[in-house]
Amino acid sequence: MNPAENYILDKPEPFRSILLHLQSVVERTVTQVDLKFKYRVPFYYINGTPFCYLNQSKDYIDLGFWKGAHFTVHQEHMISEGRKVIKSLRYTSLESINDSVLIDILKEAYAVRNARFYK
Repeated sequence: MNPAENYILDKPEPFRSILLHLQSVVERTVTQVDLKFKYRVPFYYINGTPFCYLNQSKDYIDLGFWKGAHFTVHQEHMISEGRKVIKSLRYTSLESINDSVLIDILKEAYAVRNARFYK
């Protein structure tokens, strides 16, 4: 098992279930992703370029997007909190995950994956 998978499986509930669900949706939606362990968190890459990451922080899970500044869909669900470029979806329970919103955002993230880092 790789360190990214260990990170996910070592988390207490409900974080483990949230992370496993997000991992499943990300990998089914964007099949080109490669899961690595970078910056001490699970990080998805496409062709060597950062795509998104999973992070448990405090009492929530962040699904952060490297090129979030380029997103236009579902802005009401995105968290930026002082970050200029990276935006994230934040989840506190498995039930709080709206798969259709998540999939829309993953598809947009894939569509803008080659955009310049700064908008």
